[in-house]
This record gives sequence, C-alpha cells and structure tokens, in this order.
Amino acid sequence: MKFAYSTPTADEAQRCVLFDNYQRIGYDGLELKGEQFADDLDDPQRFKDAWGDRPGVATGLITGGRLDEEGLASLRQVFSFATAVGTELVIYCHGASREGMTRDDLKAHARAFSEIGKEALQAGAKLSLHNHFNNPVMTREDIEVFFGAADTDAIGLTVDTAHLVKSGVADIAGVIRDFAGAIDNFHLKDFADGQWRVLGEGAIDFGPIFRAIREVGYDGWVSTDEESGADILAAMTTCYDFMKDGLP
Repeated sequence: MKFAYSTPTADEAQRCVLFDNYQRIGYDGLELKGEQFADDLDDPQRFKDAWGDRPGVATGLITGGRLDEEGLASLRQVFSFATAVGTELVIYCHGASREGMTRDDLKAHARAFSEIGKEALQAGAKLSLHNHFNNPVMTREDIEVFFGAADTDAIGLTVDTAHLVKSGVADIAGVIRDFAGAIDNFHLKDFADGQWRVLGEGAIDFGPIFRAIREVGYDGWVSTDEESGADILAAMTTCYDFMKDGLP
C-alpha cells in the first residue's frame, strides 16, 4: 500500500510547500490538482526540470470534464503529459450532472470511458473514475451499473469517502468489499456539517473503512484528498499520521 497526498494550492508558494514536504512527512507520492500541472501541459519537460527528481511527485493527475470533442482533446493532452512525467493514474471527475441520468445512460458512459481508458493504458497510465456528488457515478447503485458495463481492465474506480457520504451512502466499507475488483485508488476525505474536514476531524467513522481496505487485500494507492482549507503543512502531517495509524 502506498500513501499519496492531494490538496488545492492557491499560488506558487503553496505549491512549493506541498512539493517540498510530501517526502519528508512520509508520503510516497502526490496526486496533483489541475492547477498544479496545467501550466506545464504543453511543456512537460519544464515540469520535469523543476520537479522530476522527486519520486512520485506526479503519481496521479486529477482532471475532469465531459467526453465531448473538446473534453476528449483535453484529456488526451493529460495522457501525453502523464506519459512524459511518469504518472500512474489519471483520476477523472466526470463533469456531467446526474440529473436525468438513466441506467442506460450510465452504461453508455461506461463503454465510452472504457474506450478512452484503453488510450490511457497505451500512454502508460490508468484512467480511474472518481465517484462524485452530483456527477453520473454518485451512489452505490450508480457504481454497480457503471462498472457492470465497464471494462475494468481499462478503467478503475477512485473511492472518495466524503463524496459517498455527501451522496447519502452510509456503508462505505460495503462499497469497498463489493467493488474491490474495480478499485485502484482511494481518496480519503472527512466530512461533517456539509463541509470537508481534515482526516479524523469530521464525522466519518474510518475504522470500518480501514478494516475493509485491509480485508480485501488492497495494495495500491491510498491518498488523502484534503480540501478543508486548513493549513497545508499542518494538515499534511495530521492526515499522514491518521492514515499510518489506520492502515499500518
């Protein structure tokens, strides 16, 4: 099992805090938000010259949008960047509304994602769909329908704990056990009173979640997806200790 960290950064100073400290704290890698690599998409060598000596600095790239012509062109540019910088996972938030989404729509999306996932594999990365509040894959039933139609060799599932809770899913451990074969990434995020929280400071009970991760024999990436707005360095340390204690 490998630990990663992900958090938004407002400016270059914050990005440097993130990039300069993840290894020191103990993380194996970073899953980068779009603003942390967008300026280098057309020149990955520039990113490598600045940060490429740091193992895992871009182990995951988080992106999103729609699978229309413009969105696919943008996603393919991310795949090209991923190839150049050694990214393992491209984590995708499907930016379509869930309103009016039918089971047949979900199955069609699954087939389309599977095809673009094959392109990611050819580029040397894996496309992983992020469950997300008010996106097509939001609830447990959505996951079941989508991954029942998807090619799980070509596309995986990033389980985001707080987005599941916000979407009304109480049994996260059950989701992990039932869809273990599709899961290739975790975004651990806490949640309370309608707000994201630093791990261990919200209302989510991570005990059953950690037990389920261990029980299914998961040995891939587990990332803190920290979006509470807390101090970056303090939250990085708190979240690492929380994950390390729960997933020794």
